[in-house]
Amino acid sequence: MIENRSLLLPYAAPYFAYVIIASLLGDVVSDEINYILRIIAATGLLIWGWRWYIPLGGSKSFLSSMLQGGVFGIVGCAAWILLLLPFTEAAEATPWSAGGFALRVVSAGLLVPVFEELMIRGFAFRLALQWDQCRREKIDDPLYTALHERSINDLKPGEWSWMAVIISTLVFMIGHGIPEWPAAIAYGLLMSFLLIKQKDLIACIVAHGITNLSLAAYIALTGSWQLW
Repeated sequence: MIENRSLLLPYAAPYFAYVIIASLLGDVVSDEINYILRIIAATGLLIWGWRWYIPLGGSKSFLSSMLQGGVFGIVGCAAWILLLLPFTEAAEATPWSAGGFALRVVSAGLLVPVFEELMIRGFAFRLALQWDQCRREKIDDPLYTALHERSINDLKPGEWSWMAVIISTLVFMIGHGIPEWPAAIAYGLLMSFLLIKQKDLIACIVAHGITNLSLAAYIALTGSWQLW
């Protein structure tokens, strides 16, 4: 058994590398260079950590997960736009350069869904579930036990609790800017429902990718740059 404390770094490293590069170099290098560095770092860490990740598939067929992910992705994009627009100002937004936009589309559509879903719905959701199980068992220190004496690999696909849904959604929300919080909460709940329904991460990754690509298309067609 690989304890959860040992799994924390592989699951979290790609996400935090991506965020740290974005934060530290945002005003230092161009958008194009920034995204190239993020893509290289996050991809490299995903490859390094892949041996520790839970299987992405489950009991449902790959085609079923793709179809479910597609439907939920479109719904998620619509919800994101509707819940974010009231908290943004179009006048404050400026268009991206063609190169920066293209790199962001590639990153948001293909890379971000993989490492975010692995960390949020793959690790945080399952760790919160095991903490909740320990708490219900009246274990003295449920968080310590969940981290040091449990492994998310031991959980069956589809296992869940409301605490796991709530905590993983809050983790997802915190990773976004404050104006995005209503949209992030709704999206986190939607992805948790998809995870429970479909019992695999493939559906969530596909949905996340479709949402991001659909959002990029909407922005390009309408000029709603404030949404990015």
